[in-house]
Amino acid sequence: MSLYEAFGLYIDGAWRPASDGATQQVFDPATEEVIGTMPSATREDLDAALAAARRGLDTWRRTGPWERAALIRRASELIRARKDEIARVMSVETGKPFAEAIAETNASADQFEWYSEETKRIYGHTIEGRTTDVRMQVIFQPVGVVAAFSAWNFPALLPARKLAAALGAGCAIILKPAGEAPGSCAALIQACHDAGIPPGVVNFVTGKSSLISPHLIRSPIVRKVSLTGSVPVGKDILRLAAEGVKKVSMGLGGHGPVLVFGGADAEAAARACAATTFRNCGQVCISPSRFYVHEDAFEPFAAAFAETARSLKVGRGMDDGVQMGPMANKRGLDGALEMIDDATRRGAEVLAGGGRPAGFNRGYFLEPTVLGKVADDSLVMTEEPFAPIAPITTFTDYDGVIERANALPFGLAGYVFTKSLSLAHRAAEDLETGMVGVNEMLLATAEAPFGGVKESGMGREGGALGLQDYLVPKYMKFKL
Repeated sequence: MSLYEAFGLYIDGAWRPASDGATQQVFDPATEEVIGTMPSATREDLDAALAAARRGLDTWRRTGPWERAALIRRASELIRARKDEIARVMSVETGKPFAEAIAETNASADQFEWYSEETKRIYGHTIEGRTTDVRMQVIFQPVGVVAAFSAWNFPALLPARKLAAALGAGCAIILKPAGEAPGSCAALIQACHDAGIPPGVVNFVTGKSSLISPHLIRSPIVRKVSLTGSVPVGKDILRLAAEGVKKVSMGLGGHGPVLVFGGADAEAAARACAATTFRNCGQVCISPSRFYVHEDAFEPFAAAFAETARSLKVGRGMDDGVQMGPMANKRGLDGALEMIDDATRRGAEVLAGGGRPAGFNRGYFLEPTVLGKVADDSLVMTEEPFAPIAPITTFTDYDGVIERANALPFGLAGYVFTKSLSLAHRAAEDLETGMVGVNEMLLATAEAPFGGVKESGMGREGGALGLQDYLVPKYMKFKL
């Protein structure tokens, strides 16, 4: 039985197969076995989704904000009620531990809950006229039909950010999930359906990105594009969106610098960093992924980090006590092993892990790996690892470490550990990132804006700012 037997393409309020019956397989990364199939949409299917979204937009944008809010809130309640079922699907298709899948499902519900509330708070404003017979107003209206594309590493949370914000703003949406993990997202679509969101407002298509992305983005029906993915894919999407001058928001790759200053509690910082680095097998865009540690703190920091890495239980996500599952695919595993080999050839020390764990003959498993004294020009320090690898190096002066931290084209998240209030503010302001955690690693939350600068993207998801990316301002001037 397919893991996705209840799902398919969701168009105009109903699940359906592809028009030609084509499907594509989905694999369990822990066993490399097929766990199900999903439809592979045709051009006819995409045109049907576009037509449905256009009709859905006409309905939804004229639905009052309190009514929209109630339906979005109902979707959040259904997601919470179904969290165990959703998390089981997520754990199988991504390999992440069940506890992490539960946490992600709850975080997805948070997005719907937050935007159900923000739906009622889309405020315009008035501008004082120069003369008494003039009135000027600014209102905010839905941008229109949204084409949204999501990644596999957080297969429920990432689409939830797009779905909930688009619905709150009054938009219709066509969502394409990642092919590696479509079931988690499909469960959100089912929650929207069961909550009573009208047909056509939410649509869901699976299949070949090479067909779906250009077909949707080039359609004049689509007025907004949202992507969570890699930098190269983001650049391709930007070029497509530019053809029709579409509004775009993007959450792309990162390579999070961590600055551990002298005087910080090095061991506590290391334990906090390790827990976050190895979460989701390191496949997190805001993962702390390159560590600049003051030379006085290096030894205790590296030792505590390596000790934590060695203590983690690796295995299938649904197995008891597992703290880290497999990587999502073979190309990611091969890339990680190449980075480890490159770093050691350049003089890095392997402090923990470094290879495939013993006893796993199948699946894309990698040991939690800690590398010490890593050269700045190593692959793992210059390209996003997206793997459970922690490269650690040292620094001595403030200006030098800020320059090194800001040297890459990425600018998503950065982290600072210090007991100095002055250093905390200076470093947080000087890091060229969209988000900074000071003595804190958990940044993502429904009420805060999530996004980056430089090649890490544009626009924000989450928080009040997240709604703005699905709205357009309209200025109106009246002569009395």
